[in-house]
Amino acid sequence: NFEKIEQAYTLILENVQNIQNALATNFYDALIEQNGIYLDGDTDLQEVLTNDEKIRALHLTKEEWRRAYQFILMKAAKTEPMQVNHQFTPDTIGFLITFLLDQLAHGEEADVLEIGSGTGNLAETILNHTQKKIDYLGLELDDLLIDLSASIAEVMNSKAHFAQGDAVRPQVLKESEIIISDLPVGYYPDDSIASRYEVASPDEHTYAHHLLMEQSLKYLKPGGYAIFLAPNDLLTSAQAPLLKKWLLAKAQFIAMITLPESIFSSSKHAKTLFVLRKQEANNIQPFIYPLRDLQDHDEMFKFRQSFQNWYKDSEIQTKFWYNDFENA
Repeated sequence: NFEKIEQAYTLILENVQNIQNALATNFYDALIEQNGIYLDGDTDLQEVLTNDEKIRALHLTKEEWRRAYQFILMKAAKTEPMQVNHQFTPDTIGFLITFLLDQLAHGEEADVLEIGSGTGNLAETILNHTQKKIDYLGLELDDLLIDLSASIAEVMNSKAHFAQGDAVRPQVLKESEIIISDLPVGYYPDDSIASRYEVASPDEHTYAHHLLMEQSLKYLKPGGYAIFLAPNDLLTSAQAPLLKKWLLAKAQFIAMITLPESIFSSSKHAKTLFVLRKQEANNIQPFIYPLRDLQDHDEMFKFRQSFQNWYKDSEIQTKFWYNDFENA
């Protein structure tokens, strides 16, 4: 109900602006404060309390809550933009990841770990639209983002759980059937930590997204899948040989789905969906698909059919593919 979403957005925005003025704080901290007030009513700002009662009267669904918060974050980005790695994953990609998760997860339930959960928008997109019963945990390093995602989840009465931590450093986490990550792109600053990894660069800081890919597979259950949104130049960048050497030894490429550059803020920030699993005895011919228009219903229908057909026949053996990949 977009009318309800718009009403909720307007009321939340008014509250955030009132809290900003009262506390002389930034938009995001004011939003976290608004979420806390909505839950416990602890404030002297009467207009905020009145607006919160109006929001409760809307009886928003979880998806209506998610959309309202999404518009709030889009509004915030105009005046207080987050760095690219902190921006939320677009819905079109979130729906794609949800589709892949539903197809690849075994059974009706799945443990899902998200590395770099950010604002929590991807988590809530998955939880609101998946056909599976999901036990979700998001791991995030940034203080602001973990407070933001956790407070939004509490307001929404979401089943998402979030934990703070540097995913490159060892964490006490149970293995998960599905691992997802909209990988943060850049260099990891601590060379002593990076040197413990097979993808570590001997000449410069190592790419953080390479380290997170290697680390993620350590938390993956046998037979599970890792779904990564990674830079388009993942296999051609300066440090790609290090990554490819690790991939050939420890992982299997299951799928690569290219995305239209138009959905990203610029071509240099464009990404591709990669699906990996731990190395197994049997190689599977990967699913390769170029998506050109995520708004084209016919194209998306053909994509879904193609993936489902490939998955049914995915035990096809291919002894040449890894040699081709190594020489790419």
